[in-house]
Amino acid sequence: MDIIRYGEESGKAMLKRLLGRSQLEYGNVQGVVDGILADIKKNGDRALFKYTEKFDGFSASPDNIAVSVQEISEAYEAVDKELIAVMERAAERIADFHNKQKQNSWLEPSEKGEMLGQLIRPMENVGVYVPGGKAAYPSSVLMNIIPAKVAGVRNVVMTTPANKEGRVNPHTIVAADIAGADVIYKCGGAQAIGALAFGTKTIPRVDKIVGPGNIYVALAKRSVYGYVNIDSVAGPSEILVIADESADPVFTAADLISQAEHDELASAVLITPSEKLAREVVGQIYKQTRSLERKEIIHKSFEDYGAVVLVSSLEEAYELANAIAPEHMEVCIKEPFDALNHIKNAGAVFLGHYSPEPLGDYMAGPNHVLPTGGTARFFSPLSVDDYIKKSSIISFSREALLSLGDDIIKFANAEGLTGHANSIRVRLEKK
Repeated sequence: MDIIRYGEESGKAMLKRLLGRSQLEYGNVQGVVDGILADIKKNGDRALFKYTEKFDGFSASPDNIAVSVQEISEAYEAVDKELIAVMERAAERIADFHNKQKQNSWLEPSEKGEMLGQLIRPMENVGVYVPGGKAAYPSSVLMNIIPAKVAGVRNVVMTTPANKEGRVNPHTIVAADIAGADVIYKCGGAQAIGALAFGTKTIPRVDKIVGPGNIYVALAKRSVYGYVNIDSVAGPSEILVIADESADPVFTAADLISQAEHDELASAVLITPSEKLAREVVGQIYKQTRSLERKEIIHKSFEDYGAVVLVSSLEEAYELANAIAPEHMEVCIKEPFDALNHIKNAGAVFLGHYSPEPLGDYMAGPNHVLPTGGTARFFSPLSVDDYIKKSSIISFSREALLSLGDDIIKFANAEGLTGHANSIRVRLEKK
């Protein structure tokens, strides 16, 4: 891994490469996704079961597509009891954090006879997509479902692919049960997104779909936006570490590696004014990677989207970091809280030498579903707000309306909407 200097051509090229990377290099995938969604919309369960057998090898039917109470019980037996206890502790911390995000409806009267306010209600039905395959990520199950339940969502429907025998990863089932999922359906891919968006006889239509997935899932979510709401179209994982000479190169390298191991498109960037730290971190990356199972993925990730960047000052580091707008930002400097005055764009900020990113992935409590690909400039972490809807409340007495009536009429007439003006005028003229 080369060390580059911010401001030089190599630094500019690095920034362009990071901001240009995307998992949505989809070729003809969109056409396949559109065909699946159209089929689900037209044929419902029949199409859903067809694609479930085609892609997952599981012969689904109305009788076996939902995870049963017995299967939930068997999952608890299959998962290590200590891990179950860990998931329960994580769930408690996640719920505690998200409870602090809850908002209340409000009404504010005035002496003029006005009553203005906001009505806050949870969504009724939410769909949570959970990837299948060999890997299971129960932490993501907790992070997607718990805020919905904290918000008061009545019905949380989870979909996840099953294997050929119709079995779902037991870790996924246990996490969903702990988080409070109301039902788990054994289906995945674009067909599951279509079922959640349009509804079938077996799977109810939802108001919003959240959760990560492969390119087919990502494009399907984007395509059904408008029929339902979605959280976002997530991209590859990323970490940016701002560090000074007080940082431990062993810690710093380990944290960069922790994100590079996600996949070959993941990005891990160190920004530092210390050339000594930069060189030591590069050495540690090579040293620590040798013993890790996913070393080939790590090497590819660093090769394509990793960087160690030398800057002249921490102010320059913040400037570059805000331009990248990373999913995860670690601040490993002498006075980390000082950085909060400078950070504008980041999904989550980890302050200090003992606040590594994996802490946020599993146990800290804040949500680990974060904006990627530079979208922290305008997106926020998944939260209780993602599972509520707001309605404005307006109530005026005749006297209050009189005080604004002439202004409204002038406004409406200026826009050529004389019917709007008339709606006000007839009230003002009534004796």
